[in-house]
Amino acid sequence: MRATLVNQLRVLVPIKRAIDYAVKIRVASDGKGVDTNVQHSMNPFDEIAVEEAVRLRERNKDAIKKITVVSAGPVKSQDVLRTALAMGADDAIHIDIPDKSLPGSLEPLAVSKILKATIDKANEEEEIGLVILGKQAIDDDASQTGQMLAGILNWPQATFASKVELSGKGDKGDKVTVTREIDGGLGVVESQIPMVITTDLRLNEPRYASLPNIMKAKKKPMKKYKISDLGLEKEIQPRLETLKVSEPPKRQGGTKVENVDELIAKLKEAGRI
Repeated sequence: MRATLVNQLRVLVPIKRAIDYAVKIRVASDGKGVDTNVQHSMNPFDEIAVEEAVRLRERNKDAIKKITVVSAGPVKSQDVLRTALAMGADDAIHIDIPDKSLPGSLEPLAVSKILKATIDKANEEEEIGLVILGKQAIDDDASQTGQMLAGILNWPQATFASKVELSGKGDKGDKVTVTREIDGGLGVVESQIPMVITTDLRLNEPRYASLPNIMKAKKKPMKKYKISDLGLEKEIQPRLETLKVSEPPKRQGGTKVENVDELIAKLKEAGRI
């Protein structure tokens, strides 16, 4: 029997383990990807999403009952889940997808289908009414997963959020007001629970996980599913093939000129004028 929301909201925050933003990216030896044998961490936009879910609960203590984080990937993905738990999430779901099971990375459509199946499975116990995730991952920069997930769920969506406000007690139909970053300014949209929100950079500044919270996170529950448990073995196979990855050309040094005439001559020589 499907659970229902009763005056308290369960929030799902999908997070991704990505190459750390401070790492210098190097092309892999096969020329079809990048070297992944480097430091990884939580995708920064997803870190903002976790922080916003925690802040929403701090502002609406009677409305939000539970914050659940989910990540799909190899066992190492549990590291970012534990980080999210230390930041304030209550429980975690790990969808185990070994590196060797895929010829490439998960594409946005595959991730959205995994999240849809995860929501369906979680709803058997306690219904999810709000999904907050980063607007994009810093590795593929696709910025598609949130929109695709909203489409598959047939839920309203608010993307590139710079402010989120919840009114009500977490019931279905309660209003969520989202201020969005748009070209040339801000836009404000309002919708009802359930809905999908993607977070922008200026929404908040994520907190650091304290040592006591890191220790507490080790005791918080983490469910583990295989992709076969969701029945999506074929659905997650890549539809695109990466043919070649190469570094951008090195920048050439500039040339100094003595006067305007010499500048014009150089521009003509380069075919710019």
